[in-house]
Amino acid sequence: MNSDLIAGMAALVAADASPEVLAVRGDVVVVRVADVVLKAHERGTDLAVLTARLRLAADPRLGELLLSPRTGPAVVLGRVVTVWPMGTPVPQSEPEDLPMEAAGRMLAALHRFTAADFAPPVPLAGAHPRMERAVRDLTLDTPAARLVRRAFATLPEFGADGTTLIHGDWHLGQLVWRDGYRLIDVDDLGVGDPAWDLARPAALHAAGVLDAEAWGRLLGSYLDAGGAGVPRDDPWSVLEPPARALVVQMAARALSAAQRDEKELTDAQEALIEACARIVSTHEPIPRG
Repeated sequence: MNSDLIAGMAALVAADASPEVLAVRGDVVVVRVADVVLKAHERGTDLAVLTARLRLAADPRLGELLLSPRTGPAVVLGRVVTVWPMGTPVPQSEPEDLPMEAAGRMLAALHRFTAADFAPPVPLAGAHPRMERAVRDLTLDTPAARLVRRAFATLPEFGADGTTLIHGDWHLGQLVWRDGYRLIDVDDLGVGDPAWDLARPAALHAAGVLDAEAWGRLLGSYLDAGGAGVPRDDPWSVLEPPARALVVQMAARALSAAQRDEKELTDAQEALIEACARIVSTHEPIPRG
């Protein structure tokens, strides 16, 4: 781990404070200094695009939905770093205790905004590129990795469609409590298809990882709050392609992380690989140009 990077991040807010490393995911580093959280983003992060996303996160109209950054982005040792107030993550708990209703209402409220509500530039959501990057970064040549690539080959070409404001990488880990629930990690915030914000929990449900009751609470609260990303009478008609894509993304990330950390897959991750096998058995590959 780059101690100079961590020290430089801490110096942005308090040069004499001791940083606490909260997470390291690949080359992403998250540290805490007192009541502030700093994030060093992936190498190659586009500073201009991220700045536009941060401008959205700081918009007062989204203040009850998104955690607002404390300052604009900085560059430390060539890495883009953002600074945030500390929030309390949603605890790992039993499914019945998860804040599914609050999450569904928040997504519905976020999806009421469109590109026309904000001054340009409003970036495109990063959901599609994130999924494709996960498969591209999978360097293993094992039966499981080949299965993931075959499942990826069944996916349609996802265009930059939609004008709805979406989170772009939504899951319960993106919720923290700070004077109410707030969404964090705006790396993929932008306009796109709102079904992608429901795609990850839908994928986990389809893979048997998220139970039907928890999924139903999330989807029901989203629809009851006016969420227009999926039709009430047949949500899977819209959800199936992005949910399939998220199965592929999560399976690819799981394999890459297991290789990097020299760990075995968890039961939930094995379920994603098995879901890829079902995708391959029920969908034909689509030729790509």
